[in-house]
Amino acid sequence: MTDTDRLLVQFIAHIDVERGLAASTVAAYRADIERYLQWLKSRGKADLAQVGRQDVEDYIAVLDQAGESSRSKARRLASLHEFHRFALAQHAVEDDVSAGVKAPKASGHLPDVLSVDEVRRLLEAADLGGGHDPVALRDSALLEFMYATGCRVSEAVGADLSDLDMDEQVVRLMGKGSKERLVPFGAYARQSLDDYLAGGRQALEAKGRGKGSPERRAIFLNKRGRRLSRQSVWEITRQAGERAHIDRPLHPHTLRHSYATHLIQGGADVRTVQELLGHASVTTTQIYTHVSPENLIETYLSSHPRAR
Repeated sequence: MTDTDRLLVQFIAHIDVERGLAASTVAAYRADIERYLQWLKSRGKADLAQVGRQDVEDYIAVLDQAGESSRSKARRLASLHEFHRFALAQHAVEDDVSAGVKAPKASGHLPDVLSVDEVRRLLEAADLGGGHDPVALRDSALLEFMYATGCRVSEAVGADLSDLDMDEQVVRLMGKGSKERLVPFGAYARQSLDDYLAGGRQALEAKGRGKGSPERRAIFLNKRGRRLSRQSVWEITRQAGERAHIDRPLHPHTLRHSYATHLIQGGADVRTVQELLGHASVTTTQIYTHVSPENLIETYLSSHPRAR
């Protein structure tokens, strides 16, 4: 094992144990840095002390040539920044050669957002069972819950019954970096959750009893009585979108984007939405402050003295 390999082991232990980052984040850091170090070795630089700023810039250029998205390149560069800073703190190098390398500019694309009417159609399309089928009750409660809280798909499938406070209408969500936050939900989500918990969930849990210990913690269960997977949530969202005749691909994050956009359009301030979404930086939340072309035209026509 080289000194650089040992440094990577120490770095992973640092972000995992000392900083307590989520397992998925630690895995992403490890994959990014291992790929970077392998590329450096191919250039004859197995020792991190041999690496210069140009090497880092060349590596980002290689990612660009490989067709990686701006977001992906920015994430990989963030991993490199963390690793080089750690190496400097451990006195393994004399300088942080990555410090001056900036992430590529993200594209100006706005997130996919549904209109309020499209959200209504989507949520209505989720309930095909007329209030009796356990799977339909679950799907309706799930999508209502995700739109009501703006949660990530991982937060939805990871939520437990003990996280719900139906009286206060709040839920405790576990976000990135194992950070908890309390998020309120409204009357529609509460009603859907009540309907699902009163009948649908019990029926789904019963299906898992003959296959070992039943799943008693998770809010949302699959057809076999186990905790619902992220892949299943993607499929539930896609199918509901098709039934609602929404003519573009949908994914669970579309509800999160729509939640944030509708809050801001309704008058919520960015800092509040940042807290509700669990964003570490308000910069991430500011993408939702975009104004739709329809709102721009309506505001212009109603405000400009010579618009009409």
